[in-house]
Amino acid sequence: MGTGDGRAFIGSFTSAGGPGLVAASVDEAGALTVLGAVDTLPNPSYLAPAPGGSLLYAVSETGAGAAAAFDITGVLPRLIGAPVAVDGADPTHLAVAGGHVVTANYSSGSVSVLPVRAADGGLDAPVSVLRHEGRGPDPARQEGPHAHQVTRDATGRWVLGVDLGTDSVRVCALDAVTGALTVHTEAALRPGSGPRHLAFHPAGTHVYVLNELEPTLTVCRWDAEAGVLEPAGTVALLPGDTAGESYASGVAVAPDGRFLWAANRGQDSISVLALDDSGEKPVLTGTVDCGGRWPRDLVLDPGGRRLYVANERSGDVTWFDIDPLTGIPARSGSVGVAAASCVVFA
Repeated sequence: MGTGDGRAFIGSFTSAGGPGLVAASVDEAGALTVLGAVDTLPNPSYLAPAPGGSLLYAVSETGAGAAAAFDITGVLPRLIGAPVAVDGADPTHLAVAGGHVVTANYSSGSVSVLPVRAADGGLDAPVSVLRHEGRGPDPARQEGPHAHQVTRDATGRWVLGVDLGTDSVRVCALDAVTGALTVHTEAALRPGSGPRHLAFHPAGTHVYVLNELEPTLTVCRWDAEAGVLEPAGTVALLPGDTAGESYASGVAVAPDGRFLWAANRGQDSISVLALDDSGEKPVLTGTVDCGGRWPRDLVLDPGGRRLYVANERSGDVTWFDIDPLTGIPARSGSVGVAAASCVVFA
């Protein structure tokens, strides 16, 4: 699907003045035009479209913690039923997996599994909640577990949960019938690194874990058959002479496996890394300005030609054309969305 053939949806923090769940059109040049917003769900900070293009799921990143389903066949998203409590606090991420929606609940350090109704795509109450255990060396940020991302691998056999508080990634098996989620293996990362998000190499052989508490990327070998993640090395996301704090947030890998991009809050930059044929040795080739302040997330368009960054504190989404030879993003435009938190295409 080309960029101009679909629509984009933007999450935002309503508690910080955001409009809610935003729908936008995308023209052939990749420019976004806001069509409108719905505020039926507080803090829809992260979104996940379902296969087929008619449904979208969102977390409600609040202390009570909820998730909701939206019909996106109209101009604006329409809430299906009522938001459903996830039995966890401050869900920050979600994924569609095996007839269920799985949420990562940051403050409670847990992962919840909510069944998707076959009749209308709506969500039912959680059938299982996996509670993480452990802590890290940072007393302010790692006093306990903090699940930050959940994603399924390409085979559909595994759900990977990234936990900032325990410096680890859990590989879990999801029972598609019962919704039971069980830990299969756990990969321990460097203490104090604070893993936040991960992305797969398109070949399915490597996983790149973005660390929030230090500006680094951990390269892991991925054995999909065994369900085992093995750390293989770490690379810096910023030049060695960079001053000031930086908190990495989002990571994306090119469909052809040649480049990787990471967003850095505080530095307000995008790191560009070149990947070798093996995918195991990323090399930092440069950084560019993110086009705003506090880039909370970034995503490639469906064709892999453009990069979109949700700049939370400047209240905008900025897009970049990617040089196919160097992977360097060049700013192309932006649109205002207060307290923007993520962008997805459907």
